[in-house]
Amino acid sequence: MFKSAHELVQEARKSIKECLPAEIHDKMAIPDTLLVDVREPDEYQQGHLSGAENIPRGLLEFKISNEPTLQNLTRPIIVYCKNSGRAALSVVAMQAMGFKNVVSLAGGIEAWVADDRAVDKPRVIAFE
Repeated sequence: MFKSAHELVQEARKSIKECLPAEIHDKMAIPDTLLVDVREPDEYQQGHLSGAENIPRGLLEFKISNEPTLQNLTRPIIVYCKNSGRAALSVVAMQAMGFKNVVSLAGGIEAWVADDRAVDKPRVIAFE
């Protein structure tokens, strides 16, 4: 039976913890918390949460598998994307990999911005 991406995301949300922007803001203050932006690099460049590491959804499991510094299974991890679909799928994958303390930003960066929270944007280099 075919399942759409929307159905997969809805199913994923049943097995993960999603936190609102205010909760995520508090969690970001916990020492050693890893903040993972699973959007594509061009999306990340348009604005991201301060301190976030950009690991696109399509590379997540491979990057984690090849980077020992990302393999701490008890480290607090916050995952986000544009509106939380890719993040939900990412959290399910990370839980399957053994991670114990990983959450998703409910509503993604769109909810973060709607809540009047700051994002970092790379400085544009002027060539004049």
